[in-house]
Amino acid sequence: MFSGEHLTTIDAKGRTSIPVRMREVLVENFGDERFVLTKCPVDLGSGLVSRGLSLYPLSEWQALLERLDQKGGGFTGTQLNSIKRLIVAPGVECAADKQGRVLIPPSLRDYADLERDIVFVGMRNKVEVWSQESWQNVCRQAEKDFPADTAALADLGL
Repeated sequence: MFSGEHLTTIDAKGRTSIPVRMREVLVENFGDERFVLTKCPVDLGSGLVSRGLSLYPLSEWQALLERLDQKGGGFTGTQLNSIKRLIVAPGVECAADKQGRVLIPPSLRDYADLERDIVFVGMRNKVEVWSQESWQNVCRQAEKDFPADTAALADLGL
């Protein structure tokens, strides 16, 4: 599974290197070096949204689409359409080149405001990609949202 925070850069043409360990996990755990990049909006509260990207191994992306088609996750038709428009529609299948570089499409790069310093964040079955500034905002919100139930946290081993 994916883990860790990996700082890197993106060049003016939109090329970046996927961290070596994450490329290894793609092949070792998911059996394929292909993945899908898509939008990853995160609610920061008070109507603010931080915009990043999600990198799904191809098998995880296909499973997600199947769950949306079969179950709908308990969302209303309007909510499902929003998910499809914001997450599914912009999804682009990609693969890294021999040097581990990937070209992030301009529309996704603009959406996430990826200009120079970026962060790859392992989230178990997917990877999130953020500008460093957006990642700091997401982490600040996560600290606010962090559970206060210490007993439940201890049960998880945290």
